[in-house]
Amino acid sequence: MVYYSAQKRYSLKQLFMNRDNNNTDGFILRRRAKSSSADPRQRNLSGVNVPSRFLDNSVQSAQAVRRPSSVGLQSPSSSSLVSNPQQFVAPQANREKIGIDLNLDDDQPKKKSGGFFKKNGKKPESRKDRNNRLRKKWSRKKKIIVTIITTLIVAILGVGGYFIYKFLYAGNQIFSGNVISAIFDEAQPLQEDENGRSNIVLFGTSEDDADHPGANLTDSIMVVSINQTTNNAYIVSIPRDLHVKYGQSCDSGTEGKINVIYSCNQDFGEEAAAAALGDKVGEVLGLDIQYAVHVNYTVLKEAVDAVGGITVTIESDDSRGILDRNFDWMCNYTCYYVKYENGPVTLDGVHALALARARGDTSPTYGLSRSNPDREDNQRKILIALKDKAVSAGVLANPVAVNNLLTTLGNNLRTNFAADEIKTLIKLGQNVATENITSFSLEDSDNPLATADCYSGDICPNAGNFDYSDIQAAIYKLSTTDAASKEGATIDVFNASGTTGVAQTQADEITAKNLTVGTVDTISTSYGTEPIMLYDLSGGTMPATLQKLKDLLGVEVTATTLPSGITSTANFVVIVGK
Repeated sequence: MVYYSAQKRYSLKQLFMNRDNNNTDGFILRRRAKSSSADPRQRNLSGVNVPSRFLDNSVQSAQAVRRPSSVGLQSPSSSSLVSNPQQFVAPQANREKIGIDLNLDDDQPKKKSGGFFKKNGKKPESRKDRNNRLRKKWSRKKKIIVTIITTLIVAILGVGGYFIYKFLYAGNQIFSGNVISAIFDEAQPLQEDENGRSNIVLFGTSEDDADHPGANLTDSIMVVSINQTTNNAYIVSIPRDLHVKYGQSCDSGTEGKINVIYSCNQDFGEEAAAAALGDKVGEVLGLDIQYAVHVNYTVLKEAVDAVGGITVTIESDDSRGILDRNFDWMCNYTCYYVKYENGPVTLDGVHALALARARGDTSPTYGLSRSNPDREDNQRKILIALKDKAVSAGVLANPVAVNNLLTTLGNNLRTNFAADEIKTLIKLGQNVATENITSFSLEDSDNPLATADCYSGDICPNAGNFDYSDIQAAIYKLSTTDAASKEGATIDVFNASGTTGVAQTQADEITAKNLTVGTVDTISTSYGTEPIMLYDLSGGTMPATLQKLKDLLGVEVTATTLPSGITSTANFVVIVGK
């Protein structure tokens, strides 16, 4: 044990024993047998240098100082009392100041507790008391933990309940049927056509834009076709100016632009108007349209913002990118709403909407030389980018994004999907990868199927007014699982029999197998040495089509080159002979 003063520290051994008195047992001295005062081991405290502040001059120098038996030292006999002019006696004030107990009275009662003494003089804590104290401490902690967990559960249930409400509200606005039962029931597959595809007409109006004329005209029309088994899809844009027959009398007459049909039937209600547009689009494409989705400007803008923006790639025919100043009036022409270099760009809702509407019809402009076809291309890109972002893990795990998305969809989206198809739609959105989505345009720059050269600027099929055969053949290639149809071969049929009409009859049979016939013509009967002759000019690149023709005609390949005097750019040539 060590006692401290303001400057030095002293052990009991230093204070009460001569420094030369060695003890091999350390602090506790062994009891020694009594001996005479002549014993050299019996020494007093003379020579011990005691600090002056511990001296009390009022005490008689002859006063005896006992060794502290309370710390295990042997009490001295009367002969061992020492007298010293600098006798060490700690006054009470100094004792209190240094905070130690120097009670040297052997007769003081000893405080025992299992053989040990506490520094503060208190009785040591028993095991029972310690267990009770720890039990109370843990009980307090447990109450705190239970309170925190309960609060979290209540908060989660509150947030979860709010989102369930939002989902149910939005679901009831968007879908038909019982949304609650749809959550727990097994997912129902979407309706399919004969090719196993679900076809959705997606159209947009601008009734939420007070400054936009013709608010109920469908200036954006697309068809999304999905195969639920192979998880692939294609998106085809329908030109808003495509000239069609309405089948009824509208404000513009009985025929005109296809974007009038929805508005013409609006008096019969949303469902009837959407169905009328879907039927006409299906007629043009040769598809059975099962579903319709109606959006407006608000849903596109807010949906993009809800998912945190989207990224699309600008691909224009101008090295500068694209510029359209048609929307810059909103900032008094101090900014650009559509001005991007070629390459990836990130868009918020306002700029995504501006890009979806841009077609370069206001000068100065560049990079949108094709006008509507360029706009349709960008609309398809925006749709795919929005789908990818909406089903991404980051958005689905963000309650704020989910809430905002549900709100805007519930307020602005209208469909004829059934509630029990919700799970299937979500699954398809996650499973149909971007690389498995084909983007298709009837006004493709390389192989256009419709051009603007009829009825004072309207768009008509290249095959002829109201002739959608080429368009339907192209769409069939996208829709079918038939490998031969996907190869897209062209077949010329020549009549060398001398009998009128046999070549056309053969061509119709080929077309019925969803193969594309090019030229049907008559040639010299000198080439008709066999009833049916088949020439493969594909170089072996279209094996599925070749096999289908062999099965249909019942013949093998005659040759891989045409007889002298016959020319054709088709992949296969069929000659009908005798």
